Amino acid sequence: MLHFAEFMGISSGKKSKTYQIPVSSSISLEGHLSIPEQPHGVVLFVHGSGSSRFSPRNRYVARVLQEAGFATLLIDLLTKQEEVQDHYTGHLRFNIDLLSEHVVEVTNWMTAQQESSGLKIGYFGASTGAAAALVAVTRLPQVVGAVVSRGGRPDLARSFLPYVKAPTLLIVGSRDTQVIQLNQMALSLLQVEKRLVLVEGATHLFEEPGTLERVARLACEWFERYLTA
Repeated sequence: MLHFAEFMGISSGKKSKTYQIPVSSSISLEGHLSIPEQPHGVVLFVHGSGSSRFSPRNRYVARVLQEAGFATLLIDLLTKQEEVQDHYTGHLRFNIDLLSEHVVEVTNWMTAQQESSGLKIGYFGASTGAAAALVAVTRLPQVVGAVVSRGGRPDLARSFLPYVKAPTLLIVGSRDTQVIQLNQMALSLLQVEKRLVLVEGATHLFEEPGTLERVARLACEWFERYLTA
């Protein structure tokens, strides 16, 4: 497997393109879609607070998924104007309703594109993005086939968790004590096939050697199980 320390990008001999994805009549978000030959499914990355589609950790996991045969779409959850506003207030990054609406619209866009239509869809959410992904799943119960959360805040989607229909994997660092507790609570509310995995030695950002590689392996296994069946 590609190691994070060796990672240099997300495209390597794959069809890749950046799109302006409409989420309303006047708002578009930028997204980068990469599609390997004969993809098994497509994974939408929903980044966490203060991040973007350029998150090196999400890009690394996306590259690993591409090598495993999955298409990936990395998006900005906020427009340029919203990012400027959020820079000063920090409010939009925790507006789970707004973020989940954007995820739903991007998913609908994916299902309408020739390159990705017909592919089973998975979500990979990080931090607050995991909450947005889980809320979006409840609005698209027949569309999304699996969810993976990395260091996520599923507690921010607490009232929606009993209605999630997609198998959900929660990945947390073993040293991320507070987030472990929040994920344990979320696990008890989920009524689907679910699993909580603690990555030994990892803190919230999975910066420790080998920990992000472990996340990527777990994500691959989960998506292979539920998107390629």
